Amino acid sequence: MNQKELNEIRRRIAPGKNNMGKVYGCYINYNKEIIARMDASMGLMPEIELEKFVALFRGALGGTLGKNLLSLQFTNEQITDGAENKLLNDLRKTACQDEEMRNKLYEKIIAGLETQEMNWLILIAADSYDVPKKTKNDDILDDGSDTVFHYMLCAICPVKDGKAELGYFANESQFHSYAAQATVSAPMMGFMFPSFDGRAANIHNALFYTKSVKEMPQGIIENVFGTAVPLSCTEHRDAFQAVLAQSLEDECSFDVVQAVHEQLREKMEQHKESRDPEPLDITPRDVGVILENSGVDGEKVQAFQEKCGEEFGKAAAFNPINLIDASKFELLTPQVKISVDPKFSYMVETKIIDGKKYIMIPADEGVEVNGVAVKITE
Repeated sequence: MNQKELNEIRRRIAPGKNNMGKVYGCYINYNKEIIARMDASMGLMPEIELEKFVALFRGALGGTLGKNLLSLQFTNEQITDGAENKLLNDLRKTACQDEEMRNKLYEKIIAGLETQEMNWLILIAADSYDVPKKTKNDDILDDGSDTVFHYMLCAICPVKDGKAELGYFANESQFHSYAAQATVSAPMMGFMFPSFDGRAANIHNALFYTKSVKEMPQGIIENVFGTAVPLSCTEHRDAFQAVLAQSLEDECSFDVVQAVHEQLREKMEQHKESRDPEPLDITPRDVGVILENSGVDGEKVQAFQEKCGEEFGKAAAFNPINLIDASKFELLTPQVKISVDPKFSYMVETKIIDGKKYIMIPADEGVEVNGVAVKITE
C-alpha cells in the first residue's frame, strides 16, 4: 500500500463513513484466560461508544508506513494451501460472522501474545467499501464503482486498571474517590487484511501495525500470518549502523557518517515535498554513492554493499526512516552528549589541536548555560 491508499482507508474508519455492521471481541486476562466475548451491533451503540470503538480500529492503522505499519507478504504456497491465509480470507469473506473462525483467530493471537501482566482486548470487524472511480488527478467520478473492497480489521489493545480520582456524587452533593474498573488503551498491535493495493484487494499481503518500533511481536506474526518476521525500525537501524561501521573500519569517520545522515535526510525532505505517495526506497548502491563522494576507498564501499546483501538480502531496498532518525543529530562521548538540530548539523566540525581531538560548534551568540545567557570571552 502507498500513502494515498492508506489515507483512503483511514478516512473510512469514522462513524457514518463505513459499513461495519458488528464489532466482535475477546477479553483475556494476563494468564491468557478468556474472561468475556463480545458480539455487538455498531448501529445500536450510543454515539459516544461507537466513536470509541471506531477510534480503536483507526488506531490499528496509525503511525508511519514502513515504520509502524509493515507489509507482511504471504508466499504462493500459503495462498494455495496455507491455513493462515485461508482463515483470514474466509473471515473477511463472511464479514467475521462465523464464530468458530473467530475463535480460531483469537486462539492464534492469544498464543503469540506477551501479556506483560496486563489484560487485553482483541477486537475484529469487517467492512465493505465501494471503491469510487477516480481520474488521474484523484477527482472522484460520478459513474459509480466497479470494485468492492471487502476487508477486516483487528485491534489488540491493553486493558489497564483505572486510577482513583475524585468525582462528584449528585445524590449526596459530595465529592468522593472513585475508579473505573478497567479502561481500554489505544492498540499496541493490529492488522488489516487484505491490503489495499492498486485500490483493490491483494490477498497476498496484510498490513500489520505495531506501536513499538523497538521490537516486533514475533509470536503473533508467526501464529496469525506464518510469514517471516520483519526487522523492527530499531533493529533495522542497529543492523545498518553495524554494517556501516564494520565494512568501513577506520574510514568510518565523523565526516562520512555526517554526510550519510545529511544526504539521506535531504532525500527524505525532497520526497516529502514531492508528495509522492510511494515510499522512498534507498538501495545499498545509493548509500555507496554517498560514501564514494565522501572519499571512502572503493574496496570499502564494495565491502559495505556486500555486507548489506548478506544482512538484508541481495535485492535490499531500505526505507530511510529505518536507517536514520531525521529529527535529530546526536553526538555522544563517554562524558558528553550533544544534540543538534539536523538542519544545522553542517556547523559541527572535528579538529585535532595539539594532538587532542575536539568537536567544534560555533558559539558566537545566543549561548545559554542552564538557561542563563552567557558571553564567551577570550
